[in-house]
Amino acid sequence: MMGPTDQKKGTAGRIKAKLSHLRVAQATRWSVYFIAIGLIAGLGSVAFHYLCQIGIHYFLDMAAGYRPPPPAGEHHLLPLTATPFNRWMLLFLPAIGGIFSGWLVYTFAPEAEGHGTDAAIRAYHHKGGFIRNRVPIIKTIASAITLTTGGSGGREGPIAQIGAGFGSFLATTLKLSDRERRIMMAAGIGAGVGSIFRAPLAGALFAAEVLYRDPDFESEVIIPAGISSVVAYCVFCLVFGWGSLFDSPPFKFRNPMELGPYLVLALVLVGTGVFYIKAFYGTIHVFESIRKIPNHIKPAIGGLLTGIVGFFLPHTLAFGYGFAQMAINNELTIPFLLSLALGKVLTTSFSIGSGGSGGVFGPSIVVGGAMGGVVGQIFHAIMPTVVTQPGAFVVVGMAGFFTAVSNTPISTIIFVSEMTNSYHLLLPSLLVCSVAYTASRRWTIFNCQVQSKVDSPAHAGDFFVDILQAIPVEDLMPLVQKVTLIPQEMPFMEFKRYFSETKQHYFPVVDGDQRLVGIFSVNDIRGVLFAPEIERLVVMKDVGTSEIIVTTPEEDLNAVLKKFTTRNIDSLPVVRADDHGILLGMLNRREVIAFYNQKVEEMKSRRRARLAQ
Repeated sequence: MMGPTDQKKGTAGRIKAKLSHLRVAQATRWSVYFIAIGLIAGLGSVAFHYLCQIGIHYFLDMAAGYRPPPPAGEHHLLPLTATPFNRWMLLFLPAIGGIFSGWLVYTFAPEAEGHGTDAAIRAYHHKGGFIRNRVPIIKTIASAITLTTGGSGGREGPIAQIGAGFGSFLATTLKLSDRERRIMMAAGIGAGVGSIFRAPLAGALFAAEVLYRDPDFESEVIIPAGISSVVAYCVFCLVFGWGSLFDSPPFKFRNPMELGPYLVLALVLVGTGVFYIKAFYGTIHVFESIRKIPNHIKPAIGGLLTGIVGFFLPHTLAFGYGFAQMAINNELTIPFLLSLALGKVLTTSFSIGSGGSGGVFGPSIVVGGAMGGVVGQIFHAIMPTVVTQPGAFVVVGMAGFFTAVSNTPISTIIFVSEMTNSYHLLLPSLLVCSVAYTASRRWTIFNCQVQSKVDSPAHAGDFFVDILQAIPVEDLMPLVQKVTLIPQEMPFMEFKRYFSETKQHYFPVVDGDQRLVGIFSVNDIRGVLFAPEIERLVVMKDVGTSEIIVTTPEEDLNAVLKKFTTRNIDSLPVVRADDHGILLGMLNRREVIAFYNQKVEEMKSRRRARLAQ
């Protein structure tokens, strides 16, 4: 026979087994969700890549005779035509694309305008991860039209919204919580970006890092985004082949003296990045201030301005990844690289800032690579024995520039390493990205980033609890109010005269030794006030309750607030921890909330002061 101890062990074992089975089942279910998000994001990347290739073939190649070179990891899916190059067609083609893109976006999904990653960040912080089902579809088509008619932009924006949109749709369909929807939406961002740029690890880190301006990660996003990103990457590469987007020579960092030129590169990238952000949001501001022109016409105007730049600098149109590849191979001159970088800033600002659809990561890679090539070639001419490989500055410039404009130093280093298949430049990349991040924290191309988790509405409740748990009641003792104590034998008629002259709402009841034995509020005395036949017979111990909810100086404010809300009371007696009969005063709910708000404001002020230094 089993004894009581054996029975307890058997019961505990069964409970542990059930809990273990429950955790395994829950992990399996969530893994299926993230795999599904990865599959859809990967298929979306495949579909979008096909759309872009078809659009480039018919619009840029067949109509204008313009054939921008692809990066080493991609090739034209359709055969090139023999159409002669036509600058005049390039002048008007982006405007034609802007007409169709603007009509599509502003008719069916206005939130699909601009760069999609920022919209996904806004949904994460302010909308509980909710994205309308139609947005990814409209974003995909509008972006394909914008980018394949010559508009300058990146592929990550629409792909991020495809993955994020499906994650949001799946969570909404399954009736999951806002927190779970946010995680699934962020996993979709990582899957989309990681697949289209063939950088699955960086995609997962990017989804967790891009949400904040401070060097902070959304830790609960990394693993889900990692699963989805790997699946999406595999789907994309199964269709278009394995390997990195760019091909780079075996660059290696061997000379510490080279860190000086890399430091100069970091400062150049910061200046260019600030110019990029100012130009981009300045363009947005100008187009938003024009009220007389309908929104769906504005992308056509932006397209025309893009076409004007492209008429003189055609290499600044469309994606430009092939020119970044040529810069890595040291095949471009300094004037060409400068025109590519500065022209790309203008065409991207006009194309996306006017309301067109596309991403901003892709152009940043081209601009950063071009400026890196400029600095690399200059220092190679000045000190050829120190800077032996100008193309290495192109790779590091890609990472440093996007860090400067996005506040994502860690994921960007991994991004560029995966995209270029070059892992021997991590040390100079770390230096350049660190300096660029430190010098440009005031600016960001992602306007919907919040400073940190404390500033995110998505975590408002979490930090409310965390901050309150760190504050004991003892810190509020100067705010604890001394109140009049009511003797338990006081006749109600005597209290009635006192009550008419006081503003006190809660009344502690004490015995002859001044020990707390009860409490009552103004609501408790109404029954006696409106029953004059018994008010002469009642003493105050009859009105008060002996089931007193108290707090002590050692208790934290989170526990105090729970007591306020559980019984719907506005004031608590503060008693000594070792003797609940000794009253120290009354603590009001209003004082607790005001103290919390003061602490949060102090934290924000300290953060602003650190940033201003």
